[in-house]
Amino acid sequence: MPQHPTIAVVGSGPIGAAYARLILEGAPSARVVMFEAGPQLTALPGESVRNIPDPAEKERARELSQGPQAGALRSSLGIPETAVVEGMFTARQGTHLIDFGGEGSGHAPTFPAAAASTNVGGMGAHWTCATPSPAFSEKIPFIPDDEWDELIEVAKGLLHVQSAAFADSGVGAAIRSLLTEEYEGDLPDGFGPSTLPVAGDPQPDGSMRWAGADVVLGPLAVPGTPEHARFELRDLTLVRRVETEDGRVTGVTVEDLRTQETSFVPADLVVVAADAFRSPQLLWASGIRPRALGHYLTEHPVVICTVALDAERMARFATEADLEAELARRAANPVDPVAAVNRIPFSEPDHPFSLQVMYSETTPFPMEPGAAYSGNRWGYVNMGYGMRKAPRFEDGVTFDDDDRDYRGFPNMTIQYELTESENAEIAAGTALLRRAGGALGDFVAEPRLLPNGSSLHYQGTMRTGETDDGTSVADPYSRVWGVEGLYVGGNGLIPTATTMNPTLMSVAIAVRGARQAVADIS
Repeated sequence: MPQHPTIAVVGSGPIGAAYARLILEGAPSARVVMFEAGPQLTALPGESVRNIPDPAEKERARELSQGPQAGALRSSLGIPETAVVEGMFTARQGTHLIDFGGEGSGHAPTFPAAAASTNVGGMGAHWTCATPSPAFSEKIPFIPDDEWDELIEVAKGLLHVQSAAFADSGVGAAIRSLLTEEYEGDLPDGFGPSTLPVAGDPQPDGSMRWAGADVVLGPLAVPGTPEHARFELRDLTLVRRVETEDGRVTGVTVEDLRTQETSFVPADLVVVAADAFRSPQLLWASGIRPRALGHYLTEHPVVICTVALDAERMARFATEADLEAELARRAANPVDPVAAVNRIPFSEPDHPFSLQVMYSETTPFPMEPGAAYSGNRWGYVNMGYGMRKAPRFEDGVTFDDDDRDYRGFPNMTIQYELTESENAEIAAGTALLRRAGGALGDFVAEPRLLPNGSSLHYQGTMRTGETDDGTSVADPYSRVWGVEGLYVGGNGLIPTATTMNPTLMSVAIAVRGARQAVADIS
């Protein structure tokens, strides 16, 4: 290795940020260049848009993240400028659908809600910041438990994970108490109702400053630090190819989207950490095509509902003063919709699901004045049960060299199917959701299964494995089989069936990979 190695990181989300920071902290002579195809949204690179106080600025930042559906690009795709995008052309604000229906659209008829974000910070600028830890069969079997626990703790530190956020909420505590009563004796110790761990920093007024890739970058984002001096972030720069020679990476070919100029950037090590669809797409376009690339796609089938909290039941565990305090806290930060968040985590064998219960004083949809439970004094909970999807080779994304997408890459087609086993677990999870909701109040939106892709938690398409047997893309340290100096990162590496938000798990995997990368360049 050269005395001053250069590392190219493709993608600026929490995973790419983790690689950049840990490599620069572990290799004092190294330099990292990070490439992001989208724009920088905030002065601090990678900050969560949920922290933007002005609603118009927040909406603008989300629109800029919407890739082919953002701004002037929409008209070139045949999408009218006046079209409403929320819930139609995008899965949610800040994202853009893979299969958006315009020229250069991907193809995902069986996975219609598949979406991505294109901006500095990636989906980390828009995520819910939920950071539960994997448990039981969710964990990667070939990483020893003691090492895994340590990796998770490092990942928690990088993401600023808070295990007791909103624990002082009387309303949230009452919700937990009602759920604990309902599930008493049905769940193992330590896996009953609890607060949901989230990534962020509590503020004196009771609100949260939500974490994005900015907190993971840490000193890299702060001018004047030694790490910042060795770090370069290039936004609006699209990596066209990972270049290799004699089985080893040599660098990346990039396009400056401001000037449309193309150039080669030499690198001694390359980390591809875009997302679970565009990372394998880049490898495919670069001629790097392991058999498992793009396959074994999983997500979490999600069943959601909204429940009006019952005053009589809530009053058993919370007072009017608790309610007033919660509403006052909410009024102090009205642009942030997240209040007390509880959960019932995944456990085996009796609860192979994840439940999230988010308190709100309003429903996420308009209610007609005078409708039943409209203006409910004790507010509402939006609830969702996540279920497992077993990894199968048949589920995945494939690429067509003869069909180009809107960026000129081999276009993608997503194939995905829920099996009888998964449908049975969805039915069981739906029954549990109805049970949990019934313990808290009355349904104003009945449980319903969201379309495939709605979770935004796409996994498995670059899965890590113990051996190079055609069922994995990367080795146990995230190195692509057969290509020296090439690492991959992100949710796509998760090889197991999971039910929970995967960011913490993916950062833990990245910690392991970054440590190996430091060893490789030392």
